[in-house]
Amino acid sequence: MGINNLPSTLQSIIQQGYLEREFQQALRAELGFRAIADREPFMAGIGETITKTRTGLLPAVTTPLAPPANTDISSGLTPQNYGVEQYTLAVYQYAANQMLNIVTSRSAIDDLYLKNAVTLAEQAARSVDTLAQATIFATYMGGNSRVTTTLGAAGPTVHVDDIRGFQYTWNAEGQPVPVSSASTVSVTVGNDVYTLSGAVADATNVSTAPGGISGSLSFTGNVTVADATAGNAVVSAVAPVVMRPANASSNAMATTTLGISAGSDVNGGKLTMQMVLNAKATMKANGVPPVTATGNYIFYADPLQMTGLYTDPAFQFFFRGRPDSSAYRRGLVAEMLGVDIVETNINPVQALAGVGTVRRGILCGQGALVEGVFTREGYAKASEADDDGLITIVDDIAHITREPLDALRQVVTQTWNYIGGFAVPSDINTNPNTIPTANNSAFKRAIIVESL
Repeated sequence: MGINNLPSTLQSIIQQGYLEREFQQALRAELGFRAIADREPFMAGIGETITKTRTGLLPAVTTPLAPPANTDISSGLTPQNYGVEQYTLAVYQYAANQMLNIVTSRSAIDDLYLKNAVTLAEQAARSVDTLAQATIFATYMGGNSRVTTTLGAAGPTVHVDDIRGFQYTWNAEGQPVPVSSASTVSVTVGNDVYTLSGAVADATNVSTAPGGISGSLSFTGNVTVADATAGNAVVSAVAPVVMRPANASSNAMATTTLGISAGSDVNGGKLTMQMVLNAKATMKANGVPPVTATGNYIFYADPLQMTGLYTDPAFQFFFRGRPDSSAYRRGLVAEMLGVDIVETNINPVQALAGVGTVRRGILCGQGALVEGVFTREGYAKASEADDDGLITIVDDIAHITREPLDALRQVVTQTWNYIGGFAVPSDINTNPNTIPTANNSAFKRAIIVESL
């Protein structure tokens, strides 16, 4: 790192290259949601969007050709086309800085300068990781809600706790479009299926779900009072799968977050080995590949959610007589489930009245998240014009040191800047017609696991 523009008093106490090394180490120590994102360069500008396209699978051919049909140039074959689907990727700019007065802090300038760099680096890494977490959870919590206000009489409008996942669908070209009377979606309310034609957010958000958007869903016909009773599940036909604890007597999984019970659910409503197994099996059935870097699926869970796994009788029975197992001692069950567990403290936590503290882990496969990065392209010209090396880019996050520009030449500014964004691709073309064991979820590459 070049420090020629910094005051001589500062140059003499800072080893060149050391600040850059501190910044890199702090960033690389972070392990979280960004690690599973497929990183792609973003060639448009800040605030612009790029629409990316995925092709679908063709159905299996199980009918033999009829010999009499093979009589012309087509050999009796009918040309076929695969389906496509699209998602939109956009980038935005995120930044923060600290200022250091080299005169008033002279006695500790070397420590404070390096401390600022490490602190900013940690903030940058955590900020970008939180963006990744918010993006994937917002998508995979969508389409699974519940009625919040019981209808007084049968009617076409139902108020729900969260309208995410009900606002958009896909047209015949695989493009996401707003739900409307022309672009409808089947939704199960209570025990019956209705046709959704619109979703409107409340003027004042009262959703209890982390990041949720409360609002009303409009259907093409009347919803019965029995179905539109407060607490009943509202689930889109293309909603992502959500795993919840099962009732100890009926073995039926809770249909909503509100249905989780510490008193009547298996393992007191806490995380169980069976829940993780069910999530992994669903991913495999949908044809979702494990994360390439590890060969396993990755399960992000907070440390308190993980304690439930170690109180699960099934888990304890599996490791009975194996006290030296690294899986039990280190809290790693990858060898048993084909899943790497990553403990994180930024997963959303929900305090829900009548239920308790709901914790959410998420199991991810390859391609669950896409990151578009523009930081290097954005600073390309600046790097050409500045040969002092005061701009360092590590892990697609820029660290900028600005020499004192104030009248007294006393204040040094340290800044981090990230230009990028995240998107969650869909898999609407992978369905029972192409893979018999697949489901109809629009988003298949991650599964949220809720527990107490």
